[in-house]
Amino acid sequence: MEFKRARSDEQRNERRRQILATAAAMLTEMPVADVALNELSRRVGLAKSNVLRYFESREAVLLELLDAEVQAWLAELEPLLQPVDGTPRERGDRLAAALAESLARRPVLCDLNSAQASVLERNVSTEVALHYKRATRRTFETLGALVQRCVPELSLQDAARLGAVTTLIAAAAWPYSQPPAAMLAAYAADPELAAMRADFTEVLRQTLEVTISGLLVRGEDRSISAERAG
Repeated sequence: MEFKRARSDEQRNERRRQILATAAAMLTEMPVADVALNELSRRVGLAKSNVLRYFESREAVLLELLDAEVQAWLAELEPLLQPVDGTPRERGDRLAAALAESLARRPVLCDLNSAQASVLERNVSTEVALHYKRATRRTFETLGALVQRCVPELSLQDAARLGAVTTLIAAAAWPYSQPPAAMLAAYAADPELAAMRADFTEVLRQTLEVTISGLLVRGEDRSISAERAG
């Protein structure tokens, strides 16, 4: 249905969905840094001031889009992360691979995640920050439950820690795995430098393997200490 001014809640919600869908489409064409509010407004067909009626800033749009991308990722993970046989370390390695590979298939999520702390959280109100951080906490809880399904030897607290580490390492590794033209040319000109280019999936997978192994060992140490104390 076409409407010039959103008057009902249904129309306002539809307008918000249009803005988010347009921003998502832009992110398939350009990095987060190039998504400008003026261009977003033009593509939606609204004045910039009208877009700001629905989202207080460009960053607020992208934070909500980031949460939507995360929820889609969790929905993809749910059927992938199932209990399997093997030692805790073997199951932990398979979990690390599944997490890394699933994130590598979602470049928009990775790009938004890498910009979260340095860009997206810098121009929002306390209300938007609270909404986003509460959603993030729920994400870690959901991810922690999925992690425990694969590696039940991890405590719920350690499983949630793994979720946080996954987010942080992915945010750090993604920009290094997406070098600009000058860096690509340097790697091509000197093969010895090519090894310095980060492979996102491998960096994340290896880091998560080590993290899971460490959490398992620390969990065993706590169990031994508790038994001795008892």
